[in-house]
Amino acid sequence: MKKWIKAARLRTLPLSLSGIILAAFIAASQQSFEPLIFIFSVLTAVLFQILSNFANDYGDGIKGTDNENRIGPQRALQSGEITPKAMKKAVYITALLSLISAVVLVIYSFGFNRFVHVSIYLILGLAAIVAAIKYTIGNKAYGYFGFGDIFVLIFFGLVSVIAGTYLYTHKLDWTLIFPALSVGLLSVAVLNLNNMRDMDSDKLVQKNTLPVKWGLQKAKKYHVLLLVFPFFFTQAYIFHHLHSLWQWLFMIPYFFLFIHLIRVIKTESARQFDPELKKVAILTFLYALFFGLGMIL
Repeated sequence: MKKWIKAARLRTLPLSLSGIILAAFIAASQQSFEPLIFIFSVLTAVLFQILSNFANDYGDGIKGTDNENRIGPQRALQSGEITPKAMKKAVYITALLSLISAVVLVIYSFGFNRFVHVSIYLILGLAAIVAAIKYTIGNKAYGYFGFGDIFVLIFFGLVSVIAGTYLYTHKLDWTLIFPALSVGLLSVAVLNLNNMRDMDSDKLVQKNTLPVKWGLQKAKKYHVLLLVFPFFFTQAYIFHHLHSLWQWLFMIPYFFLFIHLIRVIKTESARQFDPELKKVAILTFLYALFFGLGMIL
């Protein structure tokens, strides 16, 4: 059990829940919060993230990307704790469980009468499963061509916040694009840190992430944009929905994000990016939590 918990990489779960948490707070601020929708949203998001982690472990493991040159924590296949066959089976099982959870969530939200709504959300669920698997698995895995950032922005940001809020409210609000992009870009920042840390080992196996394509200095400039844009997007949303000064609570975690940004700019060693990963993942979760609490207060 310990080896599977380790392979699930629980430290990544707060990041995957950031958009879900924010969507729930937005719904609550509009008196549309529903506890069961929240529970199944969290369960589905957690299963999607674990699926992504298992698939990533399997894809990078069988391709030899996870080797002795890698700086981060040792993966399950890399260490030999889990066999490729067992991990592949775990990918299938987790994919099935995440799909079941998504179906229950969507039907509970919309019922059986809104066929179009249910169909769209089930397509999104299937797309999320495919995206989680195809990130590193297969000859045309998009993570090896520098497209991981786009998919993280879509699923961790736009889908998580906008589609997540719609499950509660059944209403579209164009201003949700601001918090959705904010959470999405902060999530991309975590991936960018991961890719900057793994630049040297990724080059050796031809995993062409954006830092590999651009080089470290351009990747750092990109990282600055990934943290600065959400700051202004959040303010744009607040100006459209300003009710109280409590809505500026998000500035507390953002203060530490700016400290992190200074460290990244000064960092020259790839090894020093590793501890920053966990910090940004937790701060993104706290950003969603504080931003959401501000709206409720």
